[in-house]
Amino acid sequence: MFIIYDLIFLIFAIIYLPIYLARKKFHRGFCRRLGILPGGLKLNRPIWVHAVSVGEVMAVRELLEELRKAYPQKKLVISTVTATGNKIAREIARDSDFVTYLPLDFGFFVKNVMDRINPSLFIIAETEIWPNLIRYLYRKKVPVITVNGRISDASFKGYLTIRFLLKPILKKVSLFCVQAERDAQRLTRLGVPQDKIKITGNMKFDFKGHADLKKDYSSYREKIGLEQGEKLMIAASTHRGEEEVALEVYRELLKEFTQLKLLLAPRHPERAKEVAGIVSKFGFRSVFLSSAAPKCSVCVTSPVFILDTVGQLVSFYALADVIFVGGSLVKKGGHNILEPAALGKAVLFGPHMYNFRDIANLFLDNEAALLIHNQEEFKTNVNNLLNRPSYLAGLGQRARELILKNQGASKRNAEYLKAFIT
Repeated sequence: MFIIYDLIFLIFAIIYLPIYLARKKFHRGFCRRLGILPGGLKLNRPIWVHAVSVGEVMAVRELLEELRKAYPQKKLVISTVTATGNKIAREIARDSDFVTYLPLDFGFFVKNVMDRINPSLFIIAETEIWPNLIRYLYRKKVPVITVNGRISDASFKGYLTIRFLLKPILKKVSLFCVQAERDAQRLTRLGVPQDKIKITGNMKFDFKGHADLKKDYSSYREKIGLEQGEKLMIAASTHRGEEEVALEVYRELLKEFTQLKLLLAPRHPERAKEVAGIVSKFGFRSVFLSSAAPKCSVCVTSPVFILDTVGQLVSFYALADVIFVGGSLVKKGGHNILEPAALGKAVLFGPHMYNFRDIANLFLDNEAALLIHNQEEFKTNVNNLLNRPSYLAGLGQRARELILKNQGASKRNAEYLKAFIT
């Protein structure tokens, strides 16, 4: 079976290579994905935590802290797949940690890396299934644990069609710590024994690194020229089709709220120039925040700010009054609403939140966020929020209280991990 899998993987890699080159996905760390590691690497059976991209890295931050406190003698390996995730991982890593990329799931690469690093435990954030990796670690008697596990609607449909192939792989995973009952039920349907599944909650609620509202954000405020009495609306993690909606809503709102500013934060910062072109079609001037000088907005009439860097969005959240979280008016599954909610901000999102369904429903059930289906509802809800300060403040307060109420998943996961750490 695995020889066939390797063959398919190789064929896919050859076919996909030109696309990968065209999209400029190769980076300096790509050799790590090919199993090439630095010489003289001595980690003494570390704990390996894998988090595919930015969201997963942010989710495991508190778990990493729990592991450091409980096992100070253990080194940690933190791996990602994406370059942006790797950047964030390096920012949160300690000097003793080894940050790398997960090897491509090709038998030779996996064997080489796992033999060199020789982890004592392998932790996968959310639910990634790498057949060769899981199989080889099982052969080496290295426990594989999934934390913050979730199975999206789309993934579940696909997994069901190949359940007969997945079942023997999933049985090699020692434990699944999942976010919600739905995820547990789906794993059971895929053939995972119930005694290997624990519902521990969502670790994204635990992140303590949200912006601090008591902190001085004057430098960020100056970048967008936000004066006393002015309001800021952010359209965050937007995809194609959502910037146009936000800009049309903003243009309409400016008729009544002349002191309202807009910041667009595309999900993929490399789209910044494309977004700037969209902004100009609506008659606005755009300002890239990577090059914005303090108080630059005084030189531009009704500017629209574009966040074209990674790692600053949370700080701008701290300045915002209303935040729309994208990937939700278009069918992308939505993005993380917990960061603005933790700051007590009024959050809106669209109907396509299937990647965060449980979180979205929790917020809606507790009147801690607003669901919008279209441009008109977007405008109406923001208008209501800006016209009713007590309504806006109450929405944000309920959001923050909900965050505090649902924390603790990282500690629960750490407790379950203890049984597997030697």
